[in-house]
Amino acid sequence: MKTFMPKEADVQREWLLVDATDLPTGRLAVVIADALRGRDKPTYTPHVDTGAFVVVVNCEKVKLSGNKEQDKIYQDYSGYSSGRTEKSAATIREKNPERIITQAVKGMLPTNRQARQTLKRLKVYVGPDHPHAAQKLGELKVEL
Repeated sequence: MKTFMPKEADVQREWLLVDATDLPTGRLAVVIADALRGRDKPTYTPHVDTGAFVVVVNCEKVKLSGNKEQDKIYQDYSGYSSGRTEKSAATIREKNPERIITQAVKGMLPTNRQARQTLKRLKVYVGPDHPHAAQKLGELKVEL
């Protein structure tokens, strides 16, 4: 029996929809990262990007466990001396709730060029509306 090797030209990308309402951030990020890389498919190959597009809605309703709403710190650095700013998760949720999911998924991807391309297929939206109605969206199951 021969080993099957997928080719980049033969990859058929699917579109998956996730509703983040009341889901734990870490568990949601693991499922999204696996779908983006294609690890949930039997044709997964590390050097070939076989992943799907993932659309996340209601990102502002994602759960953070414990006291992370006040204790978790998101850092930004401008590149200048004393240019580091720290913000709590509660502040990030008010101003830019997409960042909570995006940064969690980014941390679960490998640090290489392929991961930077993979992260571009993640679409995160506040509220239940998204502009990807034309694509046939399948549902991505998140088990708790």
